[in-house]
Amino acid sequence: QVQLAESGGGLVQAGGSLRLSCAASGSIFNINAMNWYRLAPGKQRELVAGITSGGSANYADSVKGRFTISRDNAKNTVYLQMNSLKPEDTGVYYCNVRSVAYIYWGQGTQVTVSS
Repeated sequence: QVQLAESGGGLVQAGGSLRLSCAASGSIFNINAMNWYRLAPGKQRELVAGITSGGSANYADSVKGRFTISRDNAKNTVYLQMNSLKPEDTGVYYCNVRSVAYIYWGQGTQVTVSS
C-alpha cells in the first residue's frame, strides 16, 4: 500500500513563505513525475508545479518566479517552496505522484494566505 504524507501547510500573511513536503512510502517503484495541484475556492483543481524524474520542472504561469519545486529521489519526497505568497494562492494543495503503472494522490494540505 502506498501512502503520500503531506506537510507544511498553514496560515501566512501575504508576502510570506511556506514550504510543502510530500513523502511517498510503501511499495512504490519507478516514480516518474511528482506534482503539486491546488484546489481554490470556487475554482477547478489546477496543476501548480511538476517535476520529472530527471529534474525538469514546469510551473503554472501564476506561480512562476515565486514557487520552486524540487525532489529527493532517494527519499521519494517532493517539495514546494512558496515565496511571495498572495491571497489568491489560498487553497488545498495536493501531492500527486505518478509511477509507470499508477497515479497516487495525497490527502491535501490547506494553505491560507491572508491579505
